[in-house]
Amino acid sequence: MKLRTRLNLNKILSSANLAEKMHEDDLCKIGNYCHDGYEVDLGSREGWEENLDEWMELAMQATEEKTFPWPGAANIKYPLITTAAMQFSARAYAALLPGMNLVKGRVIGEDETGEKHETAIRVGKHMSYQLLEEMEDWEEQMDRLLFSLPIVGCMFKKSYFDAIKGHNVSEMIYPKELVVNYFAKSLEDAERISHSLYMSENDVYERQSAGLYLDVELEKNLDEVQERVSEEITGVEKPRKQDCTLPYNIIEQHTWLDLDGDGYKEPYIVTFDYNSKNVLRIVARFTEKDISYTDTQDLQSIKAMQYFTKFSFIPSPDGSFYDIGFGVLLGPINDTINTLINQLIDAGTLSNLQSGFISNGIRIKGGDKNFTPGEWKVANSSGDDLRKGLVPLPVREPSQVLFSLLGMMIQSGERLSSVTEIMTGDVPGQNTKATVAMAAIEQGMKVFSSIYKRIHRSLSKEYKKLFFLNSIYMDEEQYFTVLDVGQEVAAQIKLTDYDIKSLNVIPASDPTIATEEQKLMKVQALGELAAAGLVNPQEYAKRYLDATEQPDPAALLELPQKGPSPDEIKLEWEKEQFYADLEIRKQELDLEAMKIRAEAIKLIADAEAAEEGTQIDIYKQHLSVLDAEDDLARKEELHRQQMGQKDAAFAQQQRQKEQLAQQRLQQQAATGGVDGSGAEGGRRG
Repeated sequence: MKLRTRLNLNKILSSANLAEKMHEDDLCKIGNYCHDGYEVDLGSREGWEENLDEWMELAMQATEEKTFPWPGAANIKYPLITTAAMQFSARAYAALLPGMNLVKGRVIGEDETGEKHETAIRVGKHMSYQLLEEMEDWEEQMDRLLFSLPIVGCMFKKSYFDAIKGHNVSEMIYPKELVVNYFAKSLEDAERISHSLYMSENDVYERQSAGLYLDVELEKNLDEVQERVSEEITGVEKPRKQDCTLPYNIIEQHTWLDLDGDGYKEPYIVTFDYNSKNVLRIVARFTEKDISYTDTQDLQSIKAMQYFTKFSFIPSPDGSFYDIGFGVLLGPINDTINTLINQLIDAGTLSNLQSGFISNGIRIKGGDKNFTPGEWKVANSSGDDLRKGLVPLPVREPSQVLFSLLGMMIQSGERLSSVTEIMTGDVPGQNTKATVAMAAIEQGMKVFSSIYKRIHRSLSKEYKKLFFLNSIYMDEEQYFTVLDVGQEVAAQIKLTDYDIKSLNVIPASDPTIATEEQKLMKVQALGELAAAGLVNPQEYAKRYLDATEQPDPAALLELPQKGPSPDEIKLEWEKEQFYADLEIRKQELDLEAMKIRAEAIKLIADAEAAEEGTQIDIYKQHLSVLDAEDDLARKEELHRQQMGQKDAAFAQQQRQKEQLAQQRLQQQAATGGVDGSGAEGGRRG
């Protein structure tokens, strides 16, 4: 596709609408080129779209009148796919969106100072606040996504900054509205990604007035709108005439074009009207940072900005872009179940409302021969003639074989979707052990664990897109509210926390979050260890309360103060009496020791007056020994008090030891010496 207009890189990156700078012929070529590419992608997935409508009819249990085997025949839809989708959504919603902390920052590289860790905490809390508070529809749309995902097999989200709302937006997109070639490998490798936007006249007018769209003629197509409406599924009547309420089919196509004429296509977003093919807007989907150059400063490649995130249920075995869900896995089984149920009902109808042939020989009036209970009708024929003239059709009762086959098909579908009795909350039996039930639940969750990981990967990609948008559009400093320990607390986030250059911190969805059953099973596995005393019972109790989501677990863990038993009170009183008696005895011993010391001093004084030389030194030495023994006894008593020995037997031993020491001092005083030998006393005598 050759274009007359050639734009330089500066104009491409700075312009809000490149279509304003381009020639009309070029816009016509671009419009036709994008329209043809959109048609090619639609054609590649035509069969998939037809199957998608059938899956939705089964999931929505759409009612339609049957004409075979007779008009008004039974047309029951068994809710196999619906039940499977509801069960998956109920489990996934609680497991993937637990509490207030949805986003967790992850540190990249070394963090010696711990600064990156603090930044990761701030980023996680701020982005969780954005998802739950600023983006008010985010949680609701995730709820819808988790219900539709298991039916269709894949869903999409589009993340961008809404200048009108003033914050990031991450809206859910159904796969029918996002057209990608069926054989594309991924969103990143797709040649085109076309988002179908049905806009009203006011929506288009607002964008044209703001200068975002060119003021060109647009067209509406009644047939196209009628194709989008399914009266069987939605119950909404299709529009019958073309009026102003019909929307425009505006296509926003993320594609590649060569607008600078260098032979290399750059990534752009082209917005055009599907019916008129008129281009409304062209804008670059890359920045200067996304351009890579060679060593000689030649253009090497351009990385396109990705707005869309794909959520996958189960990858398609044929390698196609659109993944598979319960529609593919359970659709044929659900159709078989519906057929069997309707055949059994039709057979019961024929058996209950008998029909057959009436002979012309029986003379009765024509018309319907309906009977009410207790009614008898008059016939101009004998009983034998009536028996011979009435031949009922050979209709049998509903087949037991069909009923058994129906049960087998339902069981197969439930096994495939993990919708068994125990997984839906029904108790399988009164004698079923808890460990057996938990093991069955764990086995049933194996399939969903891998699906949860795929959704976590997609959530991480979505969070990274929002992280990038914050790095561009967030204020230098911003305050937000977090829920901390039951109270709302104001916190601050800075633009430097969303640093793309260093990429110190990136947001991620936490894949370690488990379901309620898994958390409870892990805690119960510690029960035997706690009973054996091998783990901390307080910590085990805390984890058990957290797993069972008990309110205010701290109050439950705070045990009341236990009063002493009568035996403990008696023992404590005996100890107090013992120490009181011991203190009195100690004071008596101290008094006696003081008397002995006084007598020893008096002996030394008398010796100094009567004797000289070595004898006085011996008396002084004996006195110092007495002081040392007294200090040693005091130190032992102080040490005993510091150690806090409260054992009565030990205290009794100490008491006996002190009594023996006192007896020794008394014997020394009686013999006239202080060393206990009696030699010096003999000399003094």
